[in-house]
Amino acid sequence: MFHVKVGYPTREEERKIMDNQTEGTYQEPRAVVDVAQILRSRDTVRKVYIDDKLKQYIVNIVFATREPQAFGLGKLTDLISFGASPRATIALNLAARAHAFLRHRGYVIPEDIKAVGMDVLRHRVLLSYEAEAEELTSEKIVQQIFDAVDIP
Repeated sequence: MFHVKVGYPTREEERKIMDNQTEGTYQEPRAVVDVAQILRSRDTVRKVYIDDKLKQYIVNIVFATREPQAFGLGKLTDLISFGASPRATIALNLAARAHAFLRHRGYVIPEDIKAVGMDVLRHRVLLSYEAEAEELTSEKIVQQIFDAVDIP
């Protein structure tokens, strides 16, 4: 549903990874949950409450990637080639609910949306050549959007 940006290991960590995977005995992976548990968790996440104001906040964030000038971000208009699709609103909603669920809450708060927002949006906002020439990243653009869109 969303992608997590992961850094590379250090040289020492890389060596340990290599040694662990190429020497000694191989351990078969074992299941830690079954399909039924995953399905129950998915259903529970979909039941986590999200207020209509927060749903509109999600829509506003995604629309700001498409129409930045409408959110006081006219300077981004020429920097974004393609904004996020409707799948971004769905992913941001579900990821925020999952984040709240993992925090043992039955409701979403704005911080849940912000916590998962970069992971959900960074690969969905495609930058223009102008942005690349200015050495901007999608992360910087998405951060500007989160900073500008009013939190309910």
